[in-house]
Amino acid sequence: MASQAVRESIQGQPFNDVLNELHAHTFSGAPGESDPFTLSELDREFIAYALAIYYQCDHCQHYHGRVIERLRKEADAKPWNWQAEFVKIVLFLRTSRSSVSEIEWQGWVEAWRRFATRLHYRHPGLACSIAYAIGIARADETLMDLAFESLTKQYPDGRTLVGVIRDIDRVVVFMKAATSKNRTDPIVRRQLKTCGVQI
Repeated sequence: MASQAVRESIQGQPFNDVLNELHAHTFSGAPGESDPFTLSELDREFIAYALAIYYQCDHCQHYHGRVIERLRKEADAKPWNWQAEFVKIVLFLRTSRSSVSEIEWQGWVEAWRRFATRLHYRHPGLACSIAYAIGIARADETLMDLAFESLTKQYPDGRTLVGVIRDIDRVVVFMKAATSKNRTDPIVRRQLKTCGVQI
């Protein structure tokens, strides 16, 4: 009984069920229910991992990092220190247009495009997909516009583009919910414990 109480969700089991359902619709698909994915599972997991770094959620980084390693192994992918590259991607994307001058922004855009092009040869479309995801996450229209320009070149067919954006948006929505829960549950548990309440 005690082990079940420790695992009980602060939000309640129905909420956890909804979060699990959202996870399925975002990553693995729910047979007969989910729209077909446009981006590969690896692409979606890469976006999730970048958002885990962006949101500073160690639990999510560990989880999605393990999934990425499994998928890369299954695909017999070439060795790549992708974790280090993802730290660079997120550091790059922490800059927002509103926090720098015009000359700094123009320099940033040029540097970002060189960096994204280099990553494109490693994994096509990856950098702009992550940039679009982070743009959605912080409602940064300038970053979304910049990434959208690249996405339209990568996916010139309108239906494919809609599918890509749908897949990216779903990952962002799921990650915002999951990282908030993973980061705040321990705090809520600690606070409740001070009142003698254990969940």
